Amino acid sequence: MINKRLLSLVPNIAGSISKIVFFQWLCLVCNMVSTITICLFINQCYIKKSADLKTIFTMVIIILISIILRACFNKRHIKTAALLSQKAKSILRQDLFSHLSEIGQSYNQLVSTAEAVQVSVEGIDQLESYFGAYLPQLFYAVIAPVTLFVVISFLNIQAAVILLICVPLIPLSIIAVQKLAKKLLSKYWNEYTELGDSFLENIQGLTTLKIYEADEYKHKEMNIKAENFRKATMRVLIMQLNSISVMDIVAYGGAAAGIIAMLLCMNNGKAAFLEGIIIILLSAEFFIPMRQLGSFFHIAMNGTAAADKIFKILDTKAPEKGNLNTFPDYNIFMDNITFSYDQNQNVLRHISLKTENQGLYSLVGKSGCGKSTTAALLTGKLKNYKGNIFIGNKELSRYSEKALMNTITLINHNSYIFKGTIESNLKMGNKNAEKKELLNALKTVNLEEFPLNYAIAEQGSNLSGGQKQRLALARALLHDTPIYIFDEATSNIDVESENIIIKTVIELSKNKLVFLISHRLANVIGSDKIFVFENGFIAEEGKHNELLELKGIYSDLFNKQMYIENFVKGGTENEK
Repeated sequence: MINKRLLSLVPNIAGSISKIVFFQWLCLVCNMVSTITICLFINQCYIKKSADLKTIFTMVIIILISIILRACFNKRHIKTAALLSQKAKSILRQDLFSHLSEIGQSYNQLVSTAEAVQVSVEGIDQLESYFGAYLPQLFYAVIAPVTLFVVISFLNIQAAVILLICVPLIPLSIIAVQKLAKKLLSKYWNEYTELGDSFLENIQGLTTLKIYEADEYKHKEMNIKAENFRKATMRVLIMQLNSISVMDIVAYGGAAAGIIAMLLCMNNGKAAFLEGIIIILLSAEFFIPMRQLGSFFHIAMNGTAAADKIFKILDTKAPEKGNLNTFPDYNIFMDNITFSYDQNQNVLRHISLKTENQGLYSLVGKSGCGKSTTAALLTGKLKNYKGNIFIGNKELSRYSEKALMNTITLINHNSYIFKGTIESNLKMGNKNAEKKELLNALKTVNLEEFPLNYAIAEQGSNLSGGQKQRLALARALLHDTPIYIFDEATSNIDVESENIIIKTVIELSKNKLVFLISHRLANVIGSDKIFVFENGFIAEEGKHNELLELKGIYSDLFNKQMYIENFVKGGTENEK
């Protein structure tokens, strides 16, 4: 069971495996030398009944040297195997990460996050034994019996042949279970990744589950998937234990056959005591390498099942990308854009909009009308649209993802805040930013009370929603790109944070192109142009006053929001 594709990923793997096998073979030679020396000593004492001090001393020295050398060779073999497996794991993880990076920010449309995590961590760890133990043992298990056969044949050819004939029975038993093992392990990994997907989703949505008291239902659902995984695991273990039992019977039975044959020869006077005891002590060595190969086989099968998952991700075709790295201009023109997530229902229908190099352009409308989808198309996160998107008079698909990332900054309502410090989060926007720049960014978003070394918990859980959004804004300001997109960046935050963000947005739009997606229409009043979405279409466009004069969709939404806000404000004042 050699996976050629796995081997091709690791440079000079043949040399590393050869070293491991060579050191294993040297260990075998040392073991044979020490065993034969012990047998000579027993023969000298038991049969000849004459062992002088010099002979005993010489034999003890030979045995000690053999033991020391074997320990050294074994250490080198283990070290070389560890280096090989670590190199293989490092290369595989690097290839996985590079491929996911190549797919880009839309990777989770093709590969689930849980599967990518499980395969790149535990899946690749399973391959440690494949590279460091199974592959070397595969070759050593062939060389060791041949070496022992050559040595033993000089002593008794009949016993040597019997032992050699029994050795291939172990790989035959391995081959017999290989097809079944592959099927069971494939199902095992499918159940494992499905359980991981479910667990990750439930952890991420735990707060929501608690709010709606749906945690018990999800708990039962998780229990069912966990039980399916347990059953798959038990089936794998039963298969492994049964095959190991078969290999044990073959190994110990073969050794017993060789020993019995040797004892019969000794009893019939066809073999001397010295020959007999050497063969008896070495007979187990015939089967130990092949027996270990059988044990490593099951680990290797688990690893290759994980490798199938790895290759599935690596074979996921990355979307075609452009090669343009610079923008001649930053004006945007979306021409007759239609887009669908599932090919059944269009989310956007014949969208056309145009902007200048700078200014504030707002996208408004009811939830689900296509605003965020438009933003995702502009950043390159979503592809396979119909129509054309031009930036600087060149089609969006012609630009490299790196160029887009360096030109467009997206700030949405749940921008991720990483565990670390204020400084480490800010420097993601600009790794070369000096302390003064970092402090200025914090001041702009009214977070100057936080020191740069302030420790942030996972997902920024020790910051309020407004503080997290303002920190995300400060990071975005340090990124300093020509185009900014604010996708509901002011939703679910306090009024103070909302005002700070909107003020910063307006200031940015004086020399940059800024898109603002907002459910609160009071925030878009000062826009250079407002695009009103409805059911995937742009139903209206124009400035605030122009849209109010139309007395259409925008006017209706705006007046309703103002009425509600004034009503709430009046109620609050009356309560006071």
